Amino acid sequence: MDTEAVKSLATAIAIGVGAIGPALGIGRLAAKAVEAIGRNPEAAPKVQTAMILGMAFAEAIAIYALVVALIIKFI
Repeated sequence: MDTEAVKSLATAIAIGVGAIGPALGIGRLAAKAVEAIGRNPEAAPKVQTAMILGMAFAEAIAIYALVVALIIKFI
């Protein structure tokens, strides 16, 4: 197997595995936030703020996985 092929495979695995966790986390976070707003509509601004902050942190993990994948690909 060629080194370039191994790099491409490692890149695909790194971004694939690195994106699964944040995707599941963001989906679960959004579902629970909608459920919480449905139960208590007056708390919507507080829940929405916390939800957006949590989504940003989860998305940062996916961006780290992308950076690692790019490092594997080009170095």
